[in-house]
Amino acid sequence: MDVGVTWLDEASLMAMLKDYLDIAVFGVLGFMSFVMLAFTVERLLYFARVELRDIRDRFELEVQLTRHLTTIASVASNAPYVGLLGTVLGILITFHDLSQQATLSATAVMLGLALALKATAAGLLVAIPATLIYNGLVRRVDVLTARWHSLGPAT
Repeated sequence: MDVGVTWLDEASLMAMLKDYLDIAVFGVLGFMSFVMLAFTVERLLYFARVELRDIRDRFELEVQLTRHLTTIASVASNAPYVGLLGTVLGILITFHDLSQQATLSATAVMLGLALALKATAAGLLVAIPATLIYNGLVRRVDVLTARWHSLGPAT
């Protein structure tokens, strides 16, 4: 017995991709940016008020100072891949649309590819600041760790 799932046919899938690709890619990148900025503000506020004298253990110092830095680094390293995925799917949609047309137009190809590349650009626009912010925060961790060491013997 052939059950056949009609909502997953090629035309429906491509139409759904075309309708929701930008929303999905830019939504994920926007969420990643929001999380990165929220953790950045939290870290900057923490670094401004941390009392190094109250921290007695080197491991506790490291844990407290580096909290959320992994998430910021993950945003920096993964945002280009989210953008690239959007570009690949955009190119897939472009080629599918071209295959449905009777004539091949260079303008249609170039327009489709240009629109697909905006996802890669958006991924880089998220990744580059996240990388700079991460490096700045790591430098601040190094400075605070050096100040903690200068307060007295490490345990």
